[in-house]
Amino acid sequence: MQNITKDMTIGEILRQAPEVAPILMEAGMHCLGCPSAQGESLEEAAMVHGMDVDALMEKIAAL
Repeated sequence: MQNITKDMTIGEILRQAPEVAPILMEAGMHCLGCPSAQGESLEEAAMVHGMDVDALMEKIAAL
């Protein structure tokens, strides 16, 4: 998943790579379709949920 960056919104990521959804759900991001997810970057969402964005990016990159 080299095209996914932590600056992309959750919505952008899911449109580009829907297979990332289970990773985000497993990490605790259960509201993938809510309005904030459409405008919130992966880094912002990780911060709000108390997650390490770099660890999340590693999981995404492993797909």
